[in-house]
Amino acid sequence: MTCSAVSPPFAAVERVWAALAREQAEASAFLTPQWHAAWWERFGGGLDLRLLVVGDEASPLGIAPMCYADGTLSFVGGTDLVDYHDFVFGASDPARFFAEAARCIDAEEWRTLELTSIRETSPTLALLPDLLHERGYHVSVEREDTAPGLALPSSWDDYLAGLTKKDRHELRRKLRRLERAGGYRLALSEPRDLAADMGALIDLMRESHEEKRGFMEPEREAFFRTMALEMSEAGMLRLFSLEVDGETASAAVCFDFMGRRLLYNSGYRMAMREYSAGLLLKALTIHHAIDEGLAYYDFLRGDEAYKYDLGAADVLLYRVRAER
Repeated sequence: MTCSAVSPPFAAVERVWAALAREQAEASAFLTPQWHAAWWERFGGGLDLRLLVVGDEASPLGIAPMCYADGTLSFVGGTDLVDYHDFVFGASDPARFFAEAARCIDAEEWRTLELTSIRETSPTLALLPDLLHERGYHVSVEREDTAPGLALPSSWDDYLAGLTKKDRHELRRKLRRLERAGGYRLALSEPRDLAADMGALIDLMRESHEEKRGFMEPEREAFFRTMALEMSEAGMLRLFSLEVDGETASAAVCFDFMGRRLLYNSGYRMAMREYSAGLLLKALTIHHAIDEGLAYYDFLRGDEAYKYDLGAADVLLYRVRAER
């Protein structure tokens, strides 16, 4: 077995990386080479990329997308923009991958290993800590956050039936009120309109949340625009808007990957707040996902109340930390 490092722009392993990401049970748009390339282009300066190909280069067991700075080896991408991290490995033999990955990590220079945002169901949590313990490291596994989501039924009626009586009543009431406001429709951005529609989303994010105004600094805005182009070209981006009486009331950017829809970010017009335009857009993207035959709707990181109002259940995220 070998362990080799690859330098950006990731082209040397893009094909096999993309294939491995689609095999993985924890499949996520955040594990694709397109996502990593977009993040690295904007924020990779000052970091030492440690993109490790585990196994034979021609047919690797998996990839460890990592970087190094100030004595710490970590996954590529910070938790401010990346909801899920993990290794990228095929489904056939994860135990073999992690045995080799532990050896590769051991050979790297670092004092602290910091692996964030790992879903509770990931084999990483089940396999890697013990392997690191065996190599003599002090290892801790801590709960980091939650990423609520819901398994999608086959119809909208079944979805509504799965909500609590109170939440079902409230959702129907709000949809009726929105209809009385002048009628509404869910619009899906076309590639030719992507730049303008991303600009509109960013404006709505800033308008609707003070926290998002501070978050959307120039560097992050530039990342959103680069990322949207990369993910759109890869066929994963879904940029929705809710139009009420012909005007855009809210917008949301999602990723569709391997039967899952991931709700990445959203914003709404303050003048439409009384109509719950933000919440209802999310409900309509759930409706759209059901119509598209998707299996899971992922609200991603954070325990905002609206996620549970729309039927989500917690999926926990963990951090693995090792000290030499």
